[in-house]
Amino acid sequence: MRLNLPNSITIFRIFLIPVFMAFLLGAFPFGSDRARVDELSALFSAGIFLVAAASDSLDGYFARRRRQVTVLGAFLDPLADKLLVSAALLALIELNRLSAWVAMVIIAREFAVSGLRMVAAAEGVIIPASRWGKAKTASQMAAILAVILEPAYTIWGRTISWYLVALAVALTIWSGADYFLKARERLHLPEPSGSRLSADDSAVSDDG
Repeated sequence: MRLNLPNSITIFRIFLIPVFMAFLLGAFPFGSDRARVDELSALFSAGIFLVAAASDSLDGYFARRRRQVTVLGAFLDPLADKLLVSAALLALIELNRLSAWVAMVIIAREFAVSGLRMVAAAEGVIIPASRWGKAKTASQMAAILAVILEPAYTIWGRTISWYLVALAVALTIWSGADYFLKARERLHLPEPSGSRLSADDSAVSDDG
C-alpha cells in the first residue's frame, strides 16, 4: 500500500521515538565530561521531541488540506502520540526525573479513553475530540520538554517543570473525566440519524 504524505509524516514520528530515547538516555557519548554529556543529551533529545511533537500538527494539516484523511491515518496518528508520550515518561522515570505515579496517571488515562472509544465505536457512536483533550496533549508535551531541559527558574520555591507537570496531570484527569461524561450521555441516548461510523467518520475523529 502506497503511503500518502500525512501518513508518511506520522510514521516518521514513530521512527523518531527510539532516536529520541537513545539521546535522552545518553546512549550517544559526547566526550568524557559528564556534565557536558548530560547537557548535550538533553538538548538533542529535547530538539528531537519538539520535532516529533510538531509533526503531529503537520500531518493533520496536510491531511485536511490535501483531502487525504484515511482510516490508516486515524489509527496511526493517535498511536504515534501515545508511543511518543509513553516513551518520554518511561525514560524520565529511568533517569529519576519524574515520579512513576505521574506516568501511571497519564498512561492509564490514555488506555482508558482509547478503550472507551472502542466501546463507543462498537455501538456506532462517535466521541469527538474536545478542547480539554487538546489542552491535555499540549500540556503534556510542554511538561515533558520542561523536565528534559530542567530550567533553573523557580516560582515560590518550585521549578517551572513542577508546575507544568502538575498542570498536565490535572488536565489529564479532567479531560479523561470529560470524555467519560460525554460517552455516558451519548451511549444512553437514542442513536441519531447518521451517527453510525463510516470510514470517513473514523478517519477524521481526532484523539484527545
